[in-house]
Amino acid sequence: MIILAVVVLAVVLWVVVIFNHLVTLRNQVANAFKQIDVQLKRRYDLIPNLINSVKGEMKFEQATLEKVIQARAAAMTAGASGNMNDSMAKEGMLTQALGKLIALSENYPNLKANESVKTLMEELTHTENQIGFARQFYNDIVTKFNTEQQVFPNNIFASMMGFTSSELFELPQESKEREVPKVELTV
Repeated sequence: MIILAVVVLAVVLWVVVIFNHLVTLRNQVANAFKQIDVQLKRRYDLIPNLINSVKGEMKFEQATLEKVIQARAAAMTAGASGNMNDSMAKEGMLTQALGKLIALSENYPNLKANESVKTLMEELTHTENQIGFARQFYNDIVTKFNTEQQVFPNNIFASMMGFTSSELFELPQESKEREVPKVELTV
């Protein structure tokens, strides 16, 4: 009888340890996703300042400026909807529009010399790097969380305790960011 009680107690403790570990990982996944949101909010806040700084000089690039503004609005609403795939697609469109804006701004000597534009461009570049790092960390912790749910014997109890796999942050298959960039070295 004592042996049976010890075995039952050991199994209960083991299930508690599994549960606590999975809860910890689930909370880390949620935190990592919120860190992406923090960096995206920072990017959303920088974009209007950047647009206002370059608007006067880039009169002939109104279409590019409008695309950035529209992509920002679409990305902000997609992020609020909670649909990760839609959010990723809209963020990809915003990244492309910003990349084009940054590339075009190189053609304007007055913009390159303007300290406030230069500072905003550096901040935006830094923020883009932070977003990339946050997405990488998110994917790392999601992979760990999903793996812990799928390995034996955790897989027996994970679904019974209500745990489900989380989605990785990845580019949609039809994303333009997957295309190979065209490099021209002609002068």
